[in-house]
Amino acid sequence: MDYITIALATGLVALVFSALLARKVLQEDQGTDTMKEIGKAVQEGAAAFLGREYRSLAIFVVLVTIIIGVFLDTMQLEKDIPETAICYLAGAICSALTGYVGMSIAVRANTRTAAASMVGLNPGLRVAFNSGTVMGLTVVGIGIIGISVLYIVFQDISVVAGFGFGASTIALFARVGGGIFTKAADVGSDIVGKVEAGIPEDDPRNPATIADNVGDNVGDVAGMGSDLFESYASSIIATIAIATATAAAVGASPAYDSPRMVLPLLIAAVGIISSLIGTFFVRTGSEASMSTLLWALRKGIYIASALVLVSSYGAIQYLNIEDGNKIFLSIVTGLIAGNVIGFATEYYTSYEYSPTKKIAESAQTGAGTTIITGFATGMMSTLIPVVAVISSILIAHWAAGLYGVAIAAVGMLSTLGITLATDAYGPVADNAGGIAEQSHLDPEVRERTDALDSLGNTTAATGKGFAIGSAALTSLALLSAYAFAITPPGQDMLSINILDPKVLVGLFIGALLPFIFSALTMQAVGIAAYAIVNEVRRQFREIPGIMEGTGRPDYARCVDISTQGSLKAMIVPGAMAVIAPVAVGFILGPGPLGGMLIGAIAAGFLLAVTMANSGGAWDNAKKYIEAGHFDGKGSETHKAAVTGDTVGDPFKDTSGPALNILIKLMSIVALVFAPLFI
Repeated sequence: MDYITIALATGLVALVFSALLARKVLQEDQGTDTMKEIGKAVQEGAAAFLGREYRSLAIFVVLVTIIIGVFLDTMQLEKDIPETAICYLAGAICSALTGYVGMSIAVRANTRTAAASMVGLNPGLRVAFNSGTVMGLTVVGIGIIGISVLYIVFQDISVVAGFGFGASTIALFARVGGGIFTKAADVGSDIVGKVEAGIPEDDPRNPATIADNVGDNVGDVAGMGSDLFESYASSIIATIAIATATAAAVGASPAYDSPRMVLPLLIAAVGIISSLIGTFFVRTGSEASMSTLLWALRKGIYIASALVLVSSYGAIQYLNIEDGNKIFLSIVTGLIAGNVIGFATEYYTSYEYSPTKKIAESAQTGAGTTIITGFATGMMSTLIPVVAVISSILIAHWAAGLYGVAIAAVGMLSTLGITLATDAYGPVADNAGGIAEQSHLDPEVRERTDALDSLGNTTAATGKGFAIGSAALTSLALLSAYAFAITPPGQDMLSINILDPKVLVGLFIGALLPFIFSALTMQAVGIAAYAIVNEVRRQFREIPGIMEGTGRPDYARCVDISTQGSLKAMIVPGAMAVIAPVAVGFILGPGPLGGMLIGAIAAGFLLAVTMANSGGAWDNAKKYIEAGHFDGKGSETHKAAVTGDTVGDPFKDTSGPALNILIKLMSIVALVFAPLFI
């Protein structure tokens, strides 16, 4: 109990610090009246979308809660209290809360970042990063508190697994819905604004501009927050579940708060404190290059990682765990793998390095070569993340078995407080640039916000790479926990034989699902973007004086189109992720379901990395050209790069990031419903 209390206390510290930072951000200057007006429009649009999305999801959550309570808790497990259903509902509420908090501070930080950039580059960086830190600390604080409280109350990790299921449900719908919204608006805005009309990005004459700004917040902030909240929670739950099952397999019955069970919570706790310390080292000079800005953020992450290593070793020694050094090695492998994936993503997506520069160069010969080079870059970028993940798996398993693999995932996510801060920073910086453009601020301000935005593109891509890598390890840990759950009492863990025809069928089904899922989400973006394009064209035709700057576009109409399109389109992909594992488990059995999870994890991981990095590289290739290279803005080269960026937008912000939630959600659904398949 004392150890879990420590975890609870650090969660509270994270929330208190987050609240203080939020207050600090809100005290910053909001700029001119025009900036305030634009910021208010973005706030209202984001709040309206999230409200409608959560109201739609509430129906689904209530329905699933009833199903779990009746069929699993009452009928199958014969519980007097629907414990798993309660945990599921708690996970859904907590996940939605983290998304709401992150979005609320982000939409208010946009104008304040633009205003701070009027003073200098470092003030703008600090405001944007502080708002991201609010998001990061809120996620880890609510996550560790939620798990700790439920674990104390129910003292059964199989029940607490429902918390991860609830978090996954909200995360997937939020990621898919927000991703469709933001990319429909972004693609529509780019096609008609930059390509057809030849006006700058974020030009106030473009009716889709506000919708684009809103989308950055509901997709890349609220969606990403819910996504990593779920990874964070599931990695801890999976590790405790494996520790419990391993002990049961050898006939032991340790207390729920025994050292191996509480170690993941303590690692998460020291990660919170380490992340807090790391945030104080993120700063830069008044003028800085892209490499300097990147180092400013990386410095904070590296310091936090080093502190986690020292603190984790101390926690293991304090708990006096058997084979503690081997478990520590597993944590080290997870941390190293996370940082390696981050660096690899940075290399393939930042225009400081050759891959993105080559994409920009290829744009000189048209959109076709831009697409080919960018997609090839994304495919090549899978090599280092895969090597990092499999190395971590092999070393961690050699050191501490399946428990080692699971604790490696916890180690990778231990610095989430600051890692997520660097990711959530990106949309804020992007919106700040848009507000600077729409408010007609001094060109020097736009140059500063563009530098912060380019950095944000890279950190967002890095964050997505990190999220995908952690999803692979977390999903494998959940798969292991599922294998233990379907193993009869007193027997060794069930092996999943892929040569069994039914298991092989399950494997192919699992490998297929990421492609179907991506197709559905890409099509949804295309349909919604089509509607936005036609609406923007209509307004350019029918509203007098838009191009001259004397007429006011109907921004609200574009926001409404994106909202309706995204909410309708998110239902089928989201429901598929829940229904598919349950259907395979009932029809083919628990072994084939395990095969399905294996196929989904392998295919989903590779496809997600390819799509996320292709999109990030296309985006920054466009930014590189806009910085004055290869004929600069308005050139044919720039138009080709814009086309590449348009294709990459749903890659990196809709389908790619949602895939990591897909594989985690299917894994935890299998774990929660395992008793029904035996």
